[in-house]
Amino acid sequence: MTTQTQCEFMSANESQSDLTATPVPDEQRLDFWPLHFGAIPQWITLEPRIFAWMDRFCDEYSGGIWSFYTLSNGGAFIAPDADSDDKWPLFNSMNGNSAEMSVEAAGIAVCLIEYSHHACRTECDAMTEHYYRLRDYALQHPESNAIIRITD
Repeated sequence: MTTQTQCEFMSANESQSDLTATPVPDEQRLDFWPLHFGAIPQWITLEPRIFAWMDRFCDEYSGGIWSFYTLSNGGAFIAPDADSDDKWPLFNSMNGNSAEMSVEAAGIAVCLIEYSHHACRTECDAMTEHYYRLRDYALQHPESNAIIRITD
C-alpha cells in the first residue's frame, strides 16, 4: 500500500489552473524564508544561490530588489522586481537552451533550478515538495514553455 505525500495530494486534487501566486507584503518579507523553508537544512543559503543562478543565466541581470510570492498550494518563490515588462534573455549552459521571459518567469526558472539542486544536496523531502509545488505552478504559467526550456 502506498501513501500520498502532502505535495502529491495537493497536486492531485487541485487543478493546475486554480493555482495562484500572491505577493508577500513588505512587512512580512523578513519572515518569508524561515516561515516557508525554516525546517529545511541550510535554508539560509537559498536566497544567495538563487541570485547566483540568475547572474549565471541572465547577462542583463545586475542585482536589485526581488519580490516574494506564496502559492495557493503551499509553495513559494521569489522573482526580480523590475519596473518594465521587458523580456529577459536567459541561457542555461548546462542544457544549451535559451529563452526570453518576464521577470516573474525568470524568477520561477531559477528558483526551480535551485530548489532541485538544494533538494539533491540536502536529501530533504520538504525541499523536494517545494520544488514540485513550484513546478505545478510553472506548468500552468503563461510562459511555461520558456520556463521548462531553461530548467529541463
